Amino acid sequence: MKSHKAKVLHRAGGKTMVEHAVDTALAVTSADRVFVVVGYQADQVRAAIATPGIGFIEQAEQLGTGHALLVAREALSHLDGYLVIVYGDGPLLRATTVRRLIETLQASDAAGALLSADMPDPTGYGRVIRGVSDRVIAVVEEKAATPQQLAIREANMGIYCYRADLFWRHAGEMRPDNPAHEYYLTDMVQILNRAGHYVTAMKIDDPRECLGINDRVELAEADRLLRARKLRDLMLAGVTIEKPETVTIDGGVEIGIDTVVEPFARILGATTIGENCRIGASSVIENSTLGDDVVIAPLTVVTASRLERGAQAGPFSRLRPGNHVAEGAHIGNFVELKKTRLGAGAKANHLAYLGDSDIGAKANIGAGTITCNYDGERKHPTYIGAGAFVGSNSTLVAPLEIGDGAYLAAGSVITDPVPADALAVGRARQVNKEGWAKKRRARSAAPPADRK
Repeated sequence: MKSHKAKVLHRAGGKTMVEHAVDTALAVTSADRVFVVVGYQADQVRAAIATPGIGFIEQAEQLGTGHALLVAREALSHLDGYLVIVYGDGPLLRATTVRRLIETLQASDAAGALLSADMPDPTGYGRVIRGVSDRVIAVVEEKAATPQQLAIREANMGIYCYRADLFWRHAGEMRPDNPAHEYYLTDMVQILNRAGHYVTAMKIDDPRECLGINDRVELAEADRLLRARKLRDLMLAGVTIEKPETVTIDGGVEIGIDTVVEPFARILGATTIGENCRIGASSVIENSTLGDDVVIAPLTVVTASRLERGAQAGPFSRLRPGNHVAEGAHIGNFVELKKTRLGAGAKANHLAYLGDSDIGAKANIGAGTITCNYDGERKHPTYIGAGAFVGSNSTLVAPLEIGDGAYLAAGSVITDPVPADALAVGRARQVNKEGWAKKRRARSAAPPADRK
């Protein structure tokens, strides 16, 4: 990967690769039966997995895929049932495929089952060698294969399901007697055959599902495929996505029916969007919750915020983290919010900054209004009552409280509390100097020597 971080911590489809693997496992079993073998950057890998109950097993020295299972033997060998082995760098594997693999083994008397696929060019993959009754008798790594074996097009996808008792009974027979001096998990096929058991294979139609990521090119392809799946699922569930090839939606996003997503939108993280919403072109919604009938106009950024039913934001709005926009509130062009609650029906339609604010229902915030919430050392709150009217270009110096129904004159600098229903004027008195402009123009038109 040519990276300072572990491969499984790279992201595709909005999650790290190891999160994808864990999510697949959790779809077929409970968290207390999911174990992650960690080695390089083990602490960072643990931190990437938020699900409680997941077990972690340390592989201090990395000596191959088989070795990863051997270090897990003490922790896992007492567990009965089936042992499913997946890779942390395979984000495209579907849970439905894993379930089918388990069912394939359950329906047979085999000791194990593996995933395979017929590939036009299986270069880089181990070859599946079949024997009597089409049973798998070996998996041969490419560098150890004969010319005849290299001609086989059935490739091992590296995903296994074993009867746990049989696997652990024979796992100790794996040996690092190969040029790499590593323990190969593929050796278990021959080991079980020698012990009088057999392994079966379940072919999948699309080998890309088991694509292992080894570089940034493959990572980008995995990201593309994951996002294409997500878009398809959403559209089949009743979401309209205009020009889906331009839209980016993370796997964990939820969107209600009849919502329209316009071109080049990005919907990321743990975002939930209700029904009959519109997400404008080139908008970015991240880790936010939008109720039904919300409209996000083009080129708007919403981060870690909540917008209730019928709220509107944009175009060119920015909602930084921590906002709660109540039902029917409007946030207009070039308005920025941070840690602000905008009450039901309140409006801030133009060119404003509202930070650390609590704004009451149906308040109106005029163009150019700013809350001065930072004094150089600490942040301070601003409270604006219900139905208050804040005139254009008002400067509100926090901490500050403005009562219900109060009016603030345009251009005011407000530093003191404003009672309910009062008019606050905080600006210098206007002075008109008659004829001043005419005299200035005449002076400018005169020769330099005559100017005074």
